[in-house]
Amino acid sequence: MRRFRFLLRPGWLALAAVVAMFAYFCFSVLAPWQLGKNTATTQRNALIDQSVNAEPVDISEVLGSTGFSSDDEWRRVLATGSYLQDKEALVRLRSIREQPAYEVITPFQLQDGSIVLVNRGYVLPVQGTQPPPIDPPPTGELTLEARLRQAEGTSREPIEEAGRLQVYNINPEQIGTAVGVDAVDAYLQLDDAQPGGLGLIELPQTESGPYLSYGLQWLAFGIMAPLGLAYFARAEWRERRKSKQQDILDTASSSVDSVDPLAETPSASRQDEEPEFTLPTRRERRSKSKAKTESTNRSANDVRLADRYGKNS
Repeated sequence: MRRFRFLLRPGWLALAAVVAMFAYFCFSVLAPWQLGKNTATTQRNALIDQSVNAEPVDISEVLGSTGFSSDDEWRRVLATGSYLQDKEALVRLRSIREQPAYEVITPFQLQDGSIVLVNRGYVLPVQGTQPPPIDPPPTGELTLEARLRQAEGTSREPIEEAGRLQVYNINPEQIGTAVGVDAVDAYLQLDDAQPGGLGLIELPQTESGPYLSYGLQWLAFGIMAPLGLAYFARAEWRERRKSKQQDILDTASSSVDSVDPLAETPSASRQDEEPEFTLPTRRERRSKSKAKTESTNRSANDVRLADRYGKNS
């Protein structure tokens, strides 16, 4: 294990801690978040598909004083009662077909005396963010066909603007407190062509969305991060091993170069020595002069014989 001791250095320890935290969040927070949204979207789509062809039921069959079961959301119901016209509120910062809009919430008192909020639909602002004049709901006893919806959470406190109570979420407890009624923990979203209805809020598209792929991507990232750390650690170890081997080779080469070369043999030394120059003796000079004269005479005699007998060299 000594070869991996470099992993105990502060830089590697910090990198390992970051990778571990990232993988932990991928598996425990990010992936469950996206997969949970995919599950919720799938359940919502199934409930909407079931409600499209189902016949509406009386609201008393599914709605109690404490609300209704989550399996009954989007269910079509029939509610008989009357609007409380002076208890209206606007939901701001809504978007309808990519346009800013207000949704109009009016309490509706059922025959048994309980009060449920009704989302009558939307209106578009005029002159910037100014809400337009809103038609009041009809008076008297009415029967509404609507869909059950679960209450939204709260983000901000209600405000008073342009002479109207405005809220940011459809929360029956918050709106009921603001307008002075005790509403049940649910609200109704009107279907088309209903008494008191305004702009129709269409059903959401029944598409799964990208949540499943996002969740799988976070799981993949959580797996890839430790694998990437292992890859870089192995690459660092291989580089260190190569560097160590190269240092050993360089040391061995330096040791060989420092040894004195073998001394040359006497015979080889004598062969490499140049011969000593000496002046020729008188006898040697005389012999060379005689040989040169004889060679010259022979050459002249050969020329005469060639001319005489017609032989040219």
